[in-house]
Amino acid sequence: MAIRKKASTCENKPLREERQNAGSENKKRGGAKTAKMKERIEELERELSAARDAVLRARADMDNYRKRVQREMADAKIAAKCDALSSVLDVYDHFKMAVDAARTSDDLTILREGMEMIAREFDKAFGDAGVEVLDALGEQFNPDLHEAVGAEHSDEDEGVVIKQWRYGYKLGDRLLRPASVIVSNGPGQDLNKGDEGDA
Repeated sequence: MAIRKKASTCENKPLREERQNAGSENKKRGGAKTAKMKERIEELERELSAARDAVLRARADMDNYRKRVQREMADAKIAAKCDALSSVLDVYDHFKMAVDAARTSDDLTILREGMEMIAREFDKAFGDAGVEVLDALGEQFNPDLHEAVGAEHSDEDEGVVIKQWRYGYKLGDRLLRPASVIVSNGPGQDLNKGDEGDA
């Protein structure tokens, strides 16, 4: 029986070696897979880090762009105000001269001439700025350009502007201020005549 045991031990030895070899090969293959997975994880982490950096840079660029646009808008508003005020300053200078002249002289002709000069300067300033003065007197009422502050009977047809309290102004197609007007209700009965007929 001892011979048999030796024989069976000999027969099992190659099997054992084969199993050991297979296990070590599996370990080698598993180790290779693990190494590849670790490399892939590291690569993905680098890509994620790069993407995060790109997002942070994009946010910073957007913030800088927004701030720059706000600065440029503020500068443009100031420049527009300066352009508008520079022509008004000339008119104001002429107005001050007219007031000073009126204080030193009782001659109404000088005052009238000063006021006419100021009106011309305003007209020039408005023309340079592209502002159009809306004179509504005698025109058909237009709710897009006129603001009716009242209505009266008159010899004019109904809807015609018969009085103007303030001029309107346009800049290109944009209405700056509507003209304040009184609109005709058309010819009406004179209430006094009706009372006289009853008496």
